[in-house]
Amino acid sequence: MPSAGRPSDPPTILVIDDDVDARRMYSEYLRAKGWVVFTAADGRAGIDKTTALTPDVVLLDLAMPRVDGWTVLRQLRASSWTAKVPIVVVSAVDQARDAAFLSGCDAYLSKPCTPEVVWLQLNAMLRWRTPRAKAAARRLSLT
Repeated sequence: MPSAGRPSDPPTILVIDDDVDARRMYSEYLRAKGWVVFTAADGRAGIDKTTALTPDVVLLDLAMPRVDGWTVLRQLRASSWTAKVPIVVVSAVDQARDAAFLSGCDAYLSKPCTPEVVWLQLNAMLRWRTPRAKAAARRLSLT
């Protein structure tokens, strides 16, 4: 079995979304593509899981109860443990794109968003990130 961090490992994604249907749709699609997917149903769990797992990319909804995505984004960027983890925001919040980029996201997708579009954006993010992520993206390229 390969050890964690080796280029042969599939990308690890954390989907943080309070909508059970969106969480399931994105995670099942990404798993079908061979990725390792973890989920969190609210922002507090998302912060905790990001810190514990240090995934290759976080997929983050903004409008959530308990701890919203804005707080998650700010806290992940402020922590030395998670500051470099790429974050793709997927949100139905109108006119939030610019504010999300100013708060530290690396990409922004508007809901509704198909799982394929999410996968394409995550794949693009992985191509230019860490050596592990670059190798994973090459293995899972669109060729």
